[in-house]
Amino acid sequence: MVLVKAGVIVLDCAEPEKLAVFYKELLEAEQTHESANRVEIRADDGLRLAFRRDVNATPPSWPRPENALQAHLDFVVEDLDEAERRVIGLGGRPLETKDVSGPYEERGFADPAGHSFTLRLVPSTAPKQG
Repeated sequence: MVLVKAGVIVLDCAEPEKLAVFYKELLEAEQTHESANRVEIRADDGLRLAFRRDVNATPPSWPRPENALQAHLDFVVEDLDEAERRVIGLGGRPLETKDVSGPYEERGFADPAGHSFTLRLVPSTAPKQG
């Protein structure tokens, strides 16, 4: 018998209803639960996010060093420019992350409550040339 039935990533924020709308629109997800202090959504791929009311929530300062990044969301997209326009149109903002090293092209953002997340381009499946 499986003990744990499902996992949910929970983001603390002052206004869970508003933050749920941002991610619901970004991920084209459906709202699955709402109570006085929590809203949950589920995306088509099964990703589940919840937003819990915390009136004292303080957004992280990443990438500034005074409050190191503890966790962030990472979303894979097919078109970085289109996804960035959508994020900004929904109220997110770009983060200055300088040159991100690694094999993927990616861009950092903050949601309207200040939680950081990354949009990462789907890596090419074409064979290596040369």
